[in-house]
Amino acid sequence: MNPTETADAIVIGLGAFGSATAWQLARRGARVVGIDRFTPPHPHGSTHGETRITRLAVGEGAVYVPLVKRSHEIWAELEAMANGRSLHLRTGGIVIGAAGGGGQLHGKADFVQRTIDLGRAYGIPHEVLRGQDITRRFPQFVTSGDELAYYEPDSGVLRPEACVAAQLEEARRHGADLRLGETVLALERSGSGVSVRTDRATYAAAQVIVTAGAWIPGLVGGEYASRLKVMRQVLLWFRPSEPALYESRHCPVFIWTHGAGDEDMLYGFPMMVAQGDVKVAAEQFRDTTDPDRVDRTVTQADQRAVFDAHIAGRLRGMSAECTRTATCLYTVSPDGGFVIDRHPTLENVTVVSACSGHGFKHSAALGEQLALRALGEGTSVDWQAFGLTRP
Repeated sequence: MNPTETADAIVIGLGAFGSATAWQLARRGARVVGIDRFTPPHPHGSTHGETRITRLAVGEGAVYVPLVKRSHEIWAELEAMANGRSLHLRTGGIVIGAAGGGGQLHGKADFVQRTIDLGRAYGIPHEVLRGQDITRRFPQFVTSGDELAYYEPDSGVLRPEACVAAQLEEARRHGADLRLGETVLALERSGSGVSVRTDRATYAAAQVIVTAGAWIPGLVGGEYASRLKVMRQVLLWFRPSEPALYESRHCPVFIWTHGAGDEDMLYGFPMMVAQGDVKVAAEQFRDTTDPDRVDRTVTQADQRAVFDAHIAGRLRGMSAECTRTATCLYTVSPDGGFVIDRHPTLENVTVVSACSGHGFKHSAALGEQLALRALGEGTSVDWQAFGLTRP
């Protein structure tokens, strides 16, 4: 692209939200440039690890429910274009908490009860299970008898790398110019639009959408740098001693809040291949990191700490043998919600960040809405709910 040529939109960062936005813009005939410092899908940010949970009744808030419902429609459409590639596997999903629906997740107290309430309000098919009924239905979960659970048959697994790759392929097919292995250095006003300077060139566009995840605080600065925190997370795969319990036909995706704080939880998936391993992880919200200097080493002590604190005594037939590990990055807002707002000084730049650990399931629909917004068309999102300076 000639640096003096003006595109309709530039998308910076081509992970979950960026790949979705670039595709949705390109399919509507917009001239799109997508820029990423890596070659997505890649393991450096927040969109990897083979699996992501998707669930329709999202206890994080009612504002997210229409997004995930629309995303399920888009995944099905994209899967039909992807030459038989599997993007979305329906396994059912269960959210388990203490009696009365207690337990906190992503800044929301009484998370299970909130999930049940949203399931009822939106007419989402589900079942409410209690105590030993949970274990009788799903023997892989060892309960103490006072838990409350929400089971949703339409929950399941998304394959993040495959989803990103499919959206970028469709974006290219519709004419998007994807510049990979290129780092954005600065955003500047350019006439009535914006110029984007990288380590290779300078581009101009009417609209810029920044979906750079953990790199947003450093790129945008200002209140984004002071309010958003980048947190290193550890992903672990364990060897089941009773693999039949964790086959996808028997085991739902699961989230289990077992204490009062955001870190008192675990989440996991069924085996994705026969006689495979089981991905289980927890979340931490204490230690921040720099996305360019993150420690990618997961020690045996890290592995054992997760097993002892979260898995032992809760997952039947799971050994402490960790077969592989990975790290990923959360960009976290103070209240655990998304941040979608204008750049502090450039009105034609939209900043999309702080998925706070629950973003991928919404990314397909949010990319569609961001594309419509950039093109000046009507959208269905309450954008104020995602404002940077909301209370």
